[in-house]
Amino acid sequence: MSQLKDQSAAGSTRRTFIKQAAAVTAVTGAGSIIKTPVYGQNQAPSTGRVIGANDRINVGFVGVGNQGFNTHVRQIKNNEAKHNVQATAACDVFSEYRDRAQEFMGVKSGNVYNDHRKLLERRDIDAVVIATVDHWHAPVAIESMEAGKHVLIEKPMTRYLSEGFDVYDTCKRTKRVMQIGAVFCLEKKWHKAAQLVRDGMIGPLVLGQSSYCRNSPKGEWNYTINPKLTDASVDWKRWLGSTGTRPFNADHFFRWRKYNHYCCGILGDLLAHKIHPLMIASGNPEFPNRVACLGTKEITTDRDVPDNTQVLANFPSGYTLMVVGSTVNQQGLPEMLRGHHGTLYFGGDKVDLKPETPFGDEIDPESFSGLKPSGADFVAEHADWFDVIRNGGETKGNIDLSMRAQVVISLAEISERMSLTLLFDEKSRKITTGTGQEVQPLNYPA
Repeated sequence: MSQLKDQSAAGSTRRTFIKQAAAVTAVTGAGSIIKTPVYGQNQAPSTGRVIGANDRINVGFVGVGNQGFNTHVRQIKNNEAKHNVQATAACDVFSEYRDRAQEFMGVKSGNVYNDHRKLLERRDIDAVVIATVDHWHAPVAIESMEAGKHVLIEKPMTRYLSEGFDVYDTCKRTKRVMQIGAVFCLEKKWHKAAQLVRDGMIGPLVLGQSSYCRNSPKGEWNYTINPKLTDASVDWKRWLGSTGTRPFNADHFFRWRKYNHYCCGILGDLLAHKIHPLMIASGNPEFPNRVACLGTKEITTDRDVPDNTQVLANFPSGYTLMVVGSTVNQQGLPEMLRGHHGTLYFGGDKVDLKPETPFGDEIDPESFSGLKPSGADFVAEHADWFDVIRNGGETKGNIDLSMRAQVVISLAEISERMSLTLLFDEKSRKITTGTGQEVQPLNYPA
């Protein structure tokens, strides 16, 4: 069965989205996004170098634009001694970004690349940070793990759902260490909450709520366009990748988060930061079994994606997650985790436990403060990844958490764009409506 291809919301219809329940699942189809992989999918993956507790880790970077450079190249380079790592090589399709990374890292020109596959051929590179545009996350991550490299993938993990499962399956098969670039996963308060939930301190979970709201008068993601970007200074065809063919467009290159071809907007950029932590706080992250999402763009109309979004996700345990996002109003919701017996309130590096009135005689109010790390601590995010590479275990943003969060994000996008409430079966990986009709996930054009 051919998969549904991405298209603008205005041109989409329910009829093209919904398939009968007897249709064959399309989970495996996203493998076609990798047109010419360096490492054949039928070959055994490279095992990579065995890294001991005291060994230096050599890091490569794919995608060194604003996020890739400032959050990852700069932070890792500045903390090489602390982490016992070396910023070794970088890749980007824009020559200006390559040159900036080369200069800051202090490496020779032979260590920067236009094509990530050249970087992956290097046996001295142990780990790869992937901070490309979203539609390149999956192919670079899969090829990196096949080459024996550990990966840190910026959020969201992938552009579409089926390729998310390709990343998930590859990670499980190759046994590489994966970290999602949703930095608030490192905040200790969410892990403290998880322990309190597992200890039964607030009773059965009812609702987790959070938000990520901004107000951008000139329109969110309308970043400055660098005049040095021309069709001669960027490999435009490679940047487009599997999203289709279109003429060179500097607005798309720098402001890609506004367009469905490359991004799901608030859901992937902002709410990913809240969905992952609330799933951690539940004490037992699950795949959702029902997702609904609303979205509007009545204020900023220069884009495909909404400027106002609300997500509800139900889980098999009965837990419900509610997250709200906006780029046109900055007032958010208080962060809390509601249980039948008590409620956890989150703020800064603190968690407050307050009993529900009927259970006041059974539960004492408590406050837990000084929970570090707190906030957007990228040094902690990198340290966690490197520690697990050396010593084993699971990163705070591990592949199991990331895949479950990706299902929420991907189903929310489909729900919003098609005005549908969606059901998900984790065993079959199928999406259906309440009447049992199968819904094909969004995917790239053929």
